[in-house]
Amino acid sequence: MTAFPSITKRWIPKLTALLAGLTVASTVLAAPLKIGVVPGVFADSVEVAAKEARKQGLDVQVIEFSDWATPNIALDAGDIDLNYYQNSNYLANAVRSKGFKLTSVQAGILSYLGLYSSKYNSLADLPNGAKVAIASDPVNVGRGLRLLQHAGLITLRPDTGLLGTQADIVSNPKKLQFVEVEGPQLVRVTPDVDLAQGFPYFIIASKAFDAHKGLAYTSYEDDSWAIQFVARSDKTNDPRIAQFLTIYKNSEAVRSSIQAFYLNDQKLYRLAWLKK
Repeated sequence: MTAFPSITKRWIPKLTALLAGLTVASTVLAAPLKIGVVPGVFADSVEVAAKEARKQGLDVQVIEFSDWATPNIALDAGDIDLNYYQNSNYLANAVRSKGFKLTSVQAGILSYLGLYSSKYNSLADLPNGAKVAIASDPVNVGRGLRLLQHAGLITLRPDTGLLGTQADIVSNPKKLQFVEVEGPQLVRVTPDVDLAQGFPYFIIASKAFDAHKGLAYTSYEDDSWAIQFVARSDKTNDPRIAQFLTIYKNSEAVRSSIQAFYLNDQKLYRLAWLKK
C-alpha cells in the first residue's frame, strides 16, 4: 500500500509532460495549414490537393499573392506555413540577400520559360533594334538572358553565372534593346514589344495569348528551376506539411489538373518529383 503514493509522485511529472506534448501536437494538427501561391497552375493544383487534405482532416487555406516578394516575407514572418511559387535558385538568392531562414521541402512543377512575340512568327524575323522585355529580378534576368543566348540572339561572357545581367552580353548582333519588367507583368507588356520573356503559367492564367506558341523554351534546364514548396527552416518537420506534400505528389487529381492546365503540352512543363 505504501508504494502507490511513491509511484504516483514519480509518474505525475512524466504524465503531465506527456499530456502537454499531446496537447501541443493536437493543436498543431488542428491549426489550418496556410499555403501562399501565385495565380495559375500553382494555386489550382494546391487547391485540388487541399480539397483531398480536408477529407483527411487537414484544414488547408490557400492564399494567393500577386507579386514575388510578399510570399517570402509572409512565410519568414510566420503568417503562412508554406509557399509555392519560386525555384531553388530564386530561393537561394532571396535567402542570401534578405537573410530569410527558409528551406525547400519538396520540388513541384518545372514550368519552362519561353520567348513570345505577337508581331513575329520566328526569331529570324526580329528586326535590328527590336525591343525585348525581360524579367527585372536578378535570377530571372539571368535566366532570360541565357534563353536568348540559347536561341542564338546574344552571347554572354563564358564566366557568366546564374545572376547574369545585361553587362554580361558580349555580342548582340541585332542590337536588341532590353526593357526590364516585373515577372508577373511581362504578359501584359508582350503586345507592346517585339519579343518578351514569358512564363507559361501566367500567360495561360491570363488568357492574354497562346502560351503554346512560344518561339523558344527552356526545356534544357535542370530541376533547380522547378517551383519548390518552401517552409521556414524551423518548421520543416511540421507533420501537417508532411501530410500535405504526400497528398500533393501522390494525387492523380493533382496531376490531372496540372495536365489540363497545360493542355498536356510537354514542351511547357515537367513534374520534377517524378523520375525522368
